[in-house]
Amino acid sequence: MGWVSILVLAALTAAALWPFFRRDKAALQLLGATLLVALAGYAMQGRPAQEGSPKPPPERQPVPDSDFARTRGEMMGQFDRASFWLTMSEGYARRGDTQGAVQVIQSGLRDSPQDPDLWVGLGSALVAHADGMITPAAEMAFRRAQRIAPEHPAPPYYFGLALAQAGNFDQAEQLWRRILADAPADASWRPMVEQQIQALQQARAMQGLAPAPSASAPGPAPAPAPSPPPR
Repeated sequence: MGWVSILVLAALTAAALWPFFRRDKAALQLLGATLLVALAGYAMQGRPAQEGSPKPPPERQPVPDSDFARTRGEMMGQFDRASFWLTMSEGYARRGDTQGAVQVIQSGLRDSPQDPDLWVGLGSALVAHADGMITPAAEMAFRRAQRIAPEHPAPPYYFGLALAQAGNFDQAEQLWRRILADAPADASWRPMVEQQIQALQQARAMQGLAPAPSASAPGPAPAPAPSPPPR
């Protein structure tokens, strides 16, 4: 059956190309030589009697939600245009397709290039795609979000989260303390930032690292200058 199939295909190919080559003998000879080479190659390497063994594509293990996916609703809301693209991106990330997750957000940015939430999502997705590394593209995305919405807490918060995951504890804590300094006392997301700072301090203690300068206890008050001796 293998030979029958290849001969039928060769005949169909010759019949389909015949109207274009019948007036050009050189082209007709080239066509015939090409078909003969194809038949010779099949005769040398073809194994029509060999049993097939198709392999199913490898199954991707489900991936837990990222910190961004778990907390973005509290920090950024869930009922805007950006949420549609971010939810779709997180679906790709759960299947282990981090590249697809990035591409979905890029599609959303083509539709809404000035949406800070999408730029934050892109930075987080790029960090996940790079296995936790902050690439220049990811840092650019976080900073772009902060330029668009300088008062928005999400860009510095999630940039700090990426920094902390990469081991840059001091920079992360500086960003988070700046957020708390500017945040209203009743902000719903304030406890989440405070918990991240506490977790960071615990990680420092476990690794034997000194606290960040901004988080260290204030030093003793300087001694008063001595008064001049009486005359």
